[in-house]
Amino acid sequence: MLPRAAFRALRVRSSVPIRHTAPLASSPRWIRSYADTKRPGQDNTWKPSDPITFDDSKSAPVDPSVQPEFDTAASPSSNTEPTSSPGPAGRDQKSTGAQKEYTKEQDEFSGPKDPEENTAPTSEQPQKPLPDLRQGIPSTFGDEFAAPTGKHEHDPNNITEDPDKDPRPGSGGREGGELPKSAYETSTDRRRNRVANWGYASLLIVSTVGALFLGRDWESEEERAAHPDAPAGWSPGAIYNRARARLSSQVDYYTEPTFPKLLPDVDPAPPMTLVLSLEDLLVHSEWSAQHGWRAAKRPGVDYFLRYLSQYYELVIFTSVKSADADPIIRKLDPFRIVMWPLFREATRYEKGEYIKDLSCLNRDLSKTIIIDTDPSHVKLQPENAILLPKWKGDPKDKGLVALIPFLEYVAMMGITDVRTALKSFEGKDIPTEFALREAKARAEFQKELEARKAKKPKFSAGNALMGALGMKAGQQGGMTLGDGSSVTEGLEQGKMLSDQIRERGQKQYEAMEKELRENGEKWLKEMAEEEKKFMEQQMKDMKGSMFGFLPGGGEKK
Repeated sequence: MLPRAAFRALRVRSSVPIRHTAPLASSPRWIRSYADTKRPGQDNTWKPSDPITFDDSKSAPVDPSVQPEFDTAASPSSNTEPTSSPGPAGRDQKSTGAQKEYTKEQDEFSGPKDPEENTAPTSEQPQKPLPDLRQGIPSTFGDEFAAPTGKHEHDPNNITEDPDKDPRPGSGGREGGELPKSAYETSTDRRRNRVANWGYASLLIVSTVGALFLGRDWESEEERAAHPDAPAGWSPGAIYNRARARLSSQVDYYTEPTFPKLLPDVDPAPPMTLVLSLEDLLVHSEWSAQHGWRAAKRPGVDYFLRYLSQYYELVIFTSVKSADADPIIRKLDPFRIVMWPLFREATRYEKGEYIKDLSCLNRDLSKTIIIDTDPSHVKLQPENAILLPKWKGDPKDKGLVALIPFLEYVAMMGITDVRTALKSFEGKDIPTEFALREAKARAEFQKELEARKAKKPKFSAGNALMGALGMKAGQQGGMTLGDGSSVTEGLEQGKMLSDQIRERGQKQYEAMEKELRENGEKWLKEMAEEEKKFMEQQMKDMKGSMFGFLPGGGEKK
């Protein structure tokens, strides 16, 4: 091995001298001093160095030629003027002169102004109206990039548009370029347009054929007689009238009564027909959060229906749907005193109103009376109607029962046309007016009866002979009621004909009530069994019609 001294001799020393730089001015004032650990008794603690002091008296003045930035005679403007322009290139350039001196020719430095002059715009420009932001933020692309000339503004996004050539008037977008609009259509657009054109053509053909089919000639004499305003013929007017009549008949399915004859033919025909409304006349329905829908029966409605059933054919005609009204009628009249119920399906619908057309009842209107609470329901035959105020659930109401004497009188006194009798009570309360007229007639009857008794002898041989034979005066050739009672005898007793009819009606009503009390439960059970059998038979018939075409699907007999 070479000795260590040989390695020292072979070590190459750097020929470039290393300059020792002085510490920067930003070095900390605390200078760290490291003691030589080989020297005994050396203090190794840190000690601050003495601060640098400058003696103004001993220091030499600064030469401006050496350091011009410290020239005390320079003006403030030259001291603040940068010696070189900003940027890398400006570092190597020397300042060629001082900054231009401040002059008062510059308006912004002319002096202080008031706030209005400082905030006023330098140039007058027209104020544009503010945009309407209620429909969204409008686009400002045209205002920012459009040319400020009166000519057509070129769209910078349309590279196919010639800037020097204005587009056609009223066109824009795709039509504004040199190519036609069809050049910008895709195959999907052309296919969609073609399908739309075929659809329009097909619709036109179908409409024409349908109009000709609806306008064909009438197929039967019944149709011809039912549409006298659309006669036969192939003129455009006749075809249009027949097509319109057939379309109207299709709409009439929803607006006209279900059948042209709502009630069946009855032989013999009933002497009188009384049509009654249901809602707010016989019952009152109301809804509450606690109980839901509830229906209250009007006071005296049972007596009203059962008493008048001996004089009238009763019909309930309501504008409520059958699904809602039928359960109420069953509860109201469990013994079927009312012969015929009619529902909304039997009404006529016009301009948002349900009308009860009595001409569709298949009954003589001169013998028909309708009682309702809505004038729009009876506006086709107001001369046959009795309008009552709506009943709102008052438990002390007597308006319905008060009508019984008038209705009984009309039915039993042989009035040929009820419309004439109702006309005489027009604009008056019928129960009150009838009671006044009856009281007046009773007073006249009593006066005539007293005058006749005064002229008649107290004893007559003929009357004595008839009494001995068991016959009473006035029975021979006199009028009798249905129960066999003599009208003449009742008159002799001071009873008017209306009083005798009322007594007979009361007896029949009491007999009916007795039958209902004794046999009512049995009748209800029989009606329920008959209804159950009827429903079962209908179900069997429906199953047979549905599965009869299958082998073994029908019922075995």
